[in-house]
Amino acid sequence: MEDLKIVFASNLIKLRTGAGLTQAELAEKISYSDKSISKWERGEAIPDAYVLKQLSGLFGVSVDALLSEEEGWKKAGPDLHQKMQYSQRFLILCVIAGIFTLCFLEFVIVWAVAGVLHWLMLYAGIPCSLIVLLVLNTVWYKGRNNMYIVGMLVASVILFVYLLFLMLGKDLWQILLVIIPAEIVVYLAFHIRRRKKPETQEK
Repeated sequence: MEDLKIVFASNLIKLRTGAGLTQAELAEKISYSDKSISKWERGEAIPDAYVLKQLSGLFGVSVDALLSEEEGWKKAGPDLHQKMQYSQRFLILCVIAGIFTLCFLEFVIVWAVAGVLHWLMLYAGIPCSLIVLLVLNTVWYKGRNNMYIVGMLVASVILFVYLLFLMLGKDLWQILLVIIPAEIVVYLAFHIRRRKKPETQEK
């Protein structure tokens, strides 16, 4: 039994770190305390079948794999994860580059046809890119660092509104002051945590 605890602890550490999760983040995903995760990773206990099934689905491995020393999946898992992240990052960069290319194309067309330089068209690529980044980051990276992305998105939208008024000949610089309370709201919103029932914290 002690060997099984150690095997599970090793597998859990490898899978958790390979997925880029902290003990607290993993605990939140399965509605347990980080103390429980720490206990499992120290080889002091093994979770019940329900939690093993949760972990199995979360990491995309079988329950048997969680409890066995199968070198094949241990070696292939992290490499595959790294390759997927590598491809995803390049896809995100390609999409963002595509957005800025479309904005630049629109800028050039208006410049060539109307003879007017609308620099705001180029700036529009920033909030659009951040929206796409937010969606892809939520889907592929479980929302890690979403707080920073949303913060930049909010600031860029407010700045866009200011530049729009500036282009219309109205220097309403006071609009920029809204960034401060808006960023505070974003910070507080991302630190709201669901309270967990005490009786389900430790198993």
